[in-house]
Amino acid sequence: MKTTFLTTGLLLCVYILAVQTQTLVKTISVENSWTKAKTDAPVVLRLKDLQPGFRVRSAVVMNGNEEIPSQLDDLNGDLKADELAFVIDLPAKNKKTLTVTLSDARTDKTYPTRVFTEMLIRDAKKQKHAPTQSVTVPGTTDFYNMLHGHGPMFESELVAYRVYFNQKQTLDPYGKFTKGLEIKESSFYPNDEQLARGFGDDVLMVGNSCGIGALKGWNGTKATHIEPVAFRTERILAYGPICTIVEVEAKGWEYQGKELNMTHRYILYAGHRDLLIETFFDEPLKNEVFCTGVQNIMGNETLSDSDHKGLVGSWGRHWPVNDTVKYAKETVGIATYIPQKYVGKEVKDKDNFLYTVTAPGSDRFHHYTMFTSCKETFGYPTPEAWFAYMREWKEGLEQPVKLKIIN
Repeated sequence: MKTTFLTTGLLLCVYILAVQTQTLVKTISVENSWTKAKTDAPVVLRLKDLQPGFRVRSAVVMNGNEEIPSQLDDLNGDLKADELAFVIDLPAKNKKTLTVTLSDARTDKTYPTRVFTEMLIRDAKKQKHAPTQSVTVPGTTDFYNMLHGHGPMFESELVAYRVYFNQKQTLDPYGKFTKGLEIKESSFYPNDEQLARGFGDDVLMVGNSCGIGALKGWNGTKATHIEPVAFRTERILAYGPICTIVEVEAKGWEYQGKELNMTHRYILYAGHRDLLIETFFDEPLKNEVFCTGVQNIMGNETLSDSDHKGLVGSWGRHWPVNDTVKYAKETVGIATYIPQKYVGKEVKDKDNFLYTVTAPGSDRFHHYTMFTSCKETFGYPTPEAWFAYMREWKEGLEQPVKLKIIN
């Protein structure tokens, strides 16, 4: 009789747990209507569009019997998932039907890590570093050297970037010889032993330029930094394993007679060298003019290319750091693409090849940027190959994967 009571109790507990777990199964289709195959094509599902009716704590994406690694992202810091992201390979003119299962139950399932990001506060005296997820400082505070790497560092298998924590807010690139993740070990500064093992390193001295597609102010003749501001914040929203998301926020930016609150969101997907950069404002813009583009790597010796419709690229060779004894010159190619509806006019200054950017009546816009390093064994070794690829890249961006919720 005691055994019967225990068995009944256990069954009741199992039943209660089963009842308490909520799930939602959705069928979606993803379609590549482009004439070329897409590899690691990003797919992002907003959870509110799926209407789960419960707090989503885990998700599973299936392509038939094959599970597709995915991740849930919290974009507003309330510790609740806002979107589901994954990447998928799609042949040309191909459509796949997937099953997405959302659950309010936590899971300890892990997927292979294909991206990495970190931000480290440094103690220079003790030569120690501590990870941090978000840092906010007054605009008058010089926090640039308080962070190891001078800002958040993030990478895919192909490339790595960092965003400077200062008025420049410039993107700086780290080139690799071979595909793989290195920043966790090298923290953007490989030592001699790591370099001997084939690690990559910094490949560009960005100086006062826009570097790799950083958004800047525009004063009518040249690009300007993001200053003065009341507060500056840099934070990590997503660590992977499919994509990394970093945000940079400038509050109280005194610009063109206005006071703007602006946030950049940098999204890097697995298998990608290009960044999606989303820019948000807390209220619709009026006639403010910004700019972005690519660095003029070496003055008049730099090669540049443009389609005059939002796409611009450059190619050049220069020392990446001030130490010209230990480090050799690096050759890099850069490309930036701004969707046509945001393009004002094509301009340049001594440091950059640019487009002005406007979005009157809107509180957001976006653009894309990327780079290649000549040290890559998997990249684009000539300016001709790079400029040809950047045109194909733009064409692919204009043919995104079509997502449809079937039921």
